[in-house]
Amino acid sequence: MLYDYASIGFFTFDCLGRPVRRIPGPTEFDFLEEITIAVSGAAGAAAIVAAKYGMKVLGVGGVGADDMGDWVLGKLGQHGVETSLMQRIEGVGTSSSIVAVQENGQRPAMHMRGATGSFEIAPDQFDKVLDATFVHIGGAGLMDRMDGEPTVALLTRAKQRGCTTTLDVASARHEDMPMIARLLPHVDYFLPSVEEARLLSGLSDTRDVARFMLDRGVRCCILTLGEDGAYYHHADGTRFHIPAFEVEVVCTCGCGDAFNAGFVAGLHRGLGPEDAVTLAQATSALNATGLGSQAGVRSFDHTMEFARRTKRKTNTLAA
Repeated sequence: MLYDYASIGFFTFDCLGRPVRRIPGPTEFDFLEEITIAVSGAAGAAAIVAAKYGMKVLGVGGVGADDMGDWVLGKLGQHGVETSLMQRIEGVGTSSSIVAVQENGQRPAMHMRGATGSFEIAPDQFDKVLDATFVHIGGAGLMDRMDGEPTVALLTRAKQRGCTTTLDVASARHEDMPMIARLLPHVDYFLPSVEEARLLSGLSDTRDVARFMLDRGVRCCILTLGEDGAYYHHADGTRFHIPAFEVEVVCTCGCGDAFNAGFVAGLHRGLGPEDAVTLAQATSALNATGLGSQAGVRSFDHTMEFARRTKRKTNTLAA
């Protein structure tokens, strides 16, 4: 394979400010401590984290023919992400968000869907897009032209080529489950947040949610649980819970996307499941220490050292 990791789907331009305590009135303004811009999205953030960890990464998605698109492509290139298959789409803006980061790190956002809903991968491009050991679909549910059968066809071809496939969703709704169910038989690792998985399945118990996804054909379901860590459940019966690391949270934007890339980087390095999920959890924790997606993530070695020396939270969820 030419690439280690193909990150396909949702790339967005984020403008973030913190701490936002309120929305000022029409003639008022408030001071913020920090404002930044970042490449985010379930494919964009994961692509940069994977590149920071030394993987050879291909980005595949859409941006507008605008200043935000220029910046997103430039930032991806600075991190070594190959952007030759990123599509510039006329007449639509780059997917963008204004993120109001609160003092506790939560991040209510206002989003413009933009080019993520307009890009598409033609079948004659499949082999170029899938020339990677690991193939990540990030943002199912927002990719208007790719959601459903086009992504089923893409994942089917990925498995025929011997790729390891991962899937994450964006803005999950219960009505998205039929579309997601068509993808799952072609997915090795499904990596939603537990909140997203609960919305999709209509269930609440973590184990029941994971089993629901396994029953629909996915090989392994890994649920990110926020401050409670992550839950791994494989079709072969392997299941475990990895607690979160204790960090001072600045911003939770992109934590799940960083987790996804960290997990794949662990598999790429030959780590077993528990060690790979631990690396993913450490990546997510570091992501939360900076403003904006991937801001707190530096390198594979830095994250491994962080995981060795940082205290874990108490494990409250038995596998």
